[in-house]
Amino acid sequence: MPSKIAVVTGAGSGVGRAATLALLADGWTVALAGRRAEALNETIGMAPDAGPRSLAVPTDVGDPQAVEALFAAVRGKFGRLDFLFNNAGGNVPGTPLEDLAYEDWMRVVQVNLTGSFLCAQQAFRMMKAQQPQGGRIVNNGSISAHAPRPDSAPYTSTKHAITGLTKSLSLDGRKYDICCGQLDIGNAATPMTQRMQRGVKQANGTTEVEPTMDVAHVGNTIVMMANLPLDANIQTVTVMATKMPFIGRG
Repeated sequence: MPSKIAVVTGAGSGVGRAATLALLADGWTVALAGRRAEALNETIGMAPDAGPRSLAVPTDVGDPQAVEALFAAVRGKFGRLDFLFNNAGGNVPGTPLEDLAYEDWMRVVQVNLTGSFLCAQQAFRMMKAQQPQGGRIVNNGSISAHAPRPDSAPYTSTKHAITGLTKSLSLDGRKYDICCGQLDIGNAATPMTQRMQRGVKQANGTTEVEPTMDVAHVGNTIVMMANLPLDANIQTVTVMATKMPFIGRG
């Protein structure tokens, strides 16, 4: 059976790297997108015998021309696209709302929301045009799509917006066998979450160390979602450190 084709954005580190490695281990062919070519190639180097089934494409997901070039490269090399993990994202240091700079707001919106839209649009066009038609898109929502941390307006706003994008893609893709789901991650152990071990600000103003989980669990969940037949969909799933302060009050 020929290898299925995936695109993973933000594949050079953290969640994107874990998802890429899990897909490659499962036999998928993966195009890795991210800002730094050396980080993408480092991810490929971590997967045994992945060379023929991988393609590193340095990409700024907030740049429409770069995103178009990414999907053109995938089409040119592999001929089709079965799965997109819209994972690339960014944040700014926690800042009181009244002190937040416009430039910081726009930087987060451009990567997290506009970047996800641009990649989804290109994937949608490919999946609609190819034969057999269809494919799957999974957006990285984060549990910030459900509840904010203190001083997190840009990140939380974009992640709530990702939920709307996911639902729109699910609805608009039905007639083309394009399905879309959302993965909401809480405290996976990555470079981005190292601060959890030092303590992070809580809603009551205190600073607390928070539990984390192995990021490999995220990669395994992505493989599970990616391998579903197109007549079934996981619309949303939350994978989180069991004891992190998310469920409950305080």
